[in-house]
Amino acid sequence: MNKIYRRIFETFLVLFGNFLYAFGIGMFILPGGLITGGTTGIALFMNQVAGIPVSAFVFGVNSLLFLLGFAVFGRKFAANTLISTISYPIALEIVQRIADVGILTDDLFLCTVFGGICIGAAMGIVIRAGASSGGMDIPPLVLNHYFKIPVSRSIYVFDMLILLLQATRSTGEQILYGILLVIIYSTVIDKCLMMGTAKMQLKVVSDKIEEIRSAIITDIDRGVTMLKSETGYMGQHTQMLLTVVSMRELTKTEKVIHEVDENAFVIINRVSEVSGRGFSSKKRYLEKEEQE
Repeated sequence: MNKIYRRIFETFLVLFGNFLYAFGIGMFILPGGLITGGTTGIALFMNQVAGIPVSAFVFGVNSLLFLLGFAVFGRKFAANTLISTISYPIALEIVQRIADVGILTDDLFLCTVFGGICIGAAMGIVIRAGASSGGMDIPPLVLNHYFKIPVSRSIYVFDMLILLLQATRSTGEQILYGILLVIIYSTVIDKCLMMGTAKMQLKVVSDKIEEIRSAIITDIDRGVTMLKSETGYMGQHTQMLLTVVSMRELTKTEKVIHEVDENAFVIINRVSEVSGRGFSSKKRYLEKEEQE
């Protein structure tokens, strides 16, 4: 039953993400006369050159990219992407009709900023749901799958190439706003994809390292790793404690450490993603006798 609920929730996220994408395009990008990346950017170029309706061209290209996604990622990805392939052109047509009645703003800067936020958030939501918006984010996902190239970086490169295509029929101001738009939504995509996965890594050097180890395991309920180290000035062999905690656990962990040793040397780094027991999989508690 949990799988059914999760599937329904993922489908809702894909639909919401596509509506948000269409809202950003229909309410901000098209009314502002801005250029953009993705299949929508190519569609805008073809609309200017050959008069092909934007929503119709998007549907055609997305259908071809859908077949690519199906071949590489299989049925589950294809099922969610099929939702995007159908729902995005429909949502775009609806939003365009609403925009004909009245738009939120005609300020180009506001259109660029809020259009970028909507597009970036929408693509981040859809990708995190295990699908794609059915457009030019499929090639970056394929590159990530085979070559581990970051999705946001690939999207940025593809979109810049699409902007260059549109630059032949755009003013200098439109090109500059288009570049700003791509930067904004590439950044938002990156933040959305990393949201909830970023953790904090702590390295601790202290004369009371065993007490700190016990306190973190007991009070924070996080695992620790003891690393052999050597002090730089005195050349003394000692141990360094390594642990990873969530963002909300950071303050409490620091407090626990300094309650044991107020002079403890603590190094804190933000790590982009953590996988493994206690994070991407359930915790498992072992007795020392079982470990031996």
